[in-house]
Amino acid sequence: NSFIEKLGQGGYVSVYKGQLPDRQLVVVKLLDKGMGDEEDFINEIGSIGKTSHVNIDSLLGFCFDGNKRALIYEFMPNGSLDKFLRRDESHLDWNTLFRIAKGIARGLEYLHEHCNTRIVHFDIKPHNILLDEDFIPKISDFGLAKLCKRKESIVSVTGARGTAGYMAPEVFLKRLGGASHKSDVYSFGM
Repeated sequence: NSFIEKLGQGGYVSVYKGQLPDRQLVVVKLLDKGMGDEEDFINEIGSIGKTSHVNIDSLLGFCFDGNKRALIYEFMPNGSLDKFLRRDESHLDWNTLFRIAKGIARGLEYLHEHCNTRIVHFDIKPHNILLDEDFIPKISDFGLAKLCKRKESIVSVTGARGTAGYMAPEVFLKRLGGASHKSDVYSFGM
């Protein structure tokens, strides 16, 4: 719809609500021209494009044409988990929060143990957990994700990956042993 309904803005991404010809509501993440990292875009397509799980946001399509880059995802009517954790917004009851926590854990287990190639997300935080109409959580935003072989435990990363406050210490302090899928478990705990 000509990018009329803007849902939000990130560091180098604008997020819009749209509708496919079959009436399905979608979210279009449009990367700003000349900004962002092409590697992050390819990582997101490469990692999430290989997944299919109830607790992982579904990539429906993408555009990579010159400097035009966009990702198309299923629309999550309840938005991100972070808005329900702030004091000024509506709160969720403990049973719903428990179901959300279990769903996120199931999604991480799928990424770490059940994909053909292990996927380490590196940015598990409430902003990247989307909620559908039934408050089923979906892990989203795979721009920082890394793919690694199932038998490898340490993931090679250059520089810190993730959001301060949610990053596992070993991600930025190499002397602690190096980043791994356990780094996502730390972020989930935070």
